[in-house]
Amino acid sequence: MDFHTWEPVYEAVLADFGYPREGDERARDRLGELLDGAETYDPAALGLDGATVAVAGAGPSLEAEADRAAAADVVLAASTAADRLADAGVAVDCMVTDLDKNAATGRALTADGTPVVVHAHGDNVPALNSHVPDYDAAFVVPTTQAAPTVAVHNFGGFTDGDRAAFLADHFGASSLSFPGWDFDDPDVGPEKRRKLRWAERLLHWLERRRGERFDVLDGRRGEIDPIEEP
Repeated sequence: MDFHTWEPVYEAVLADFGYPREGDERARDRLGELLDGAETYDPAALGLDGATVAVAGAGPSLEAEADRAAAADVVLAASTAADRLADAGVAVDCMVTDLDKNAATGRALTADGTPVVVHAHGDNVPALNSHVPDYDAAFVVPTTQAAPTVAVHNFGGFTDGDRAAFLADHFGASSLSFPGWDFDDPDVGPEKRRKLRWAERLLHWLERRRGERFDVLDGRRGEIDPIEEP
């Protein structure tokens, strides 16, 4: 995903939620400053090229579907899905997070040599300041949803889960599966529900770009407002 293609979708997300672009850019720049001079992790080293990749969400179905994650070549876990898969005995190859919940898990993972994709956005600068200095920068992948810089990447995506899927696509995954994804989770609040609708739209866009059909969207495509290719 190049930024020229991503930018119109990003602008639509900002308009829908009323988020200021300047906030994302400030957070991006702060993340770059916190990692200044460090050699961060190259996601190409994850071995995604040609791999079957499980993009694990943190929905209520995750434990029941943990075997689907275990069967994949590479496991990318969105936020707290990393802890829950570990509890289920499934090794996680990378965590994708904006540090809103389990930042201590990210610290432990980087200390053990497991990469963590740390995302900067407009309202998480305090979390970046609090946690990124404690991470082993050699296992941090810094990302933004705004324009990328030399230090901070943008592989596409909006929520932790769909950003993991776009990461896998960017680095050549052969197929994606989605254990632990529950778009209709009744326990989420209104804003999270809107974010899940965007995640659904973004996965629908991604599967069409890939020529792949994601089983997590089966029975749902007719109700999805499609994103038109810019």
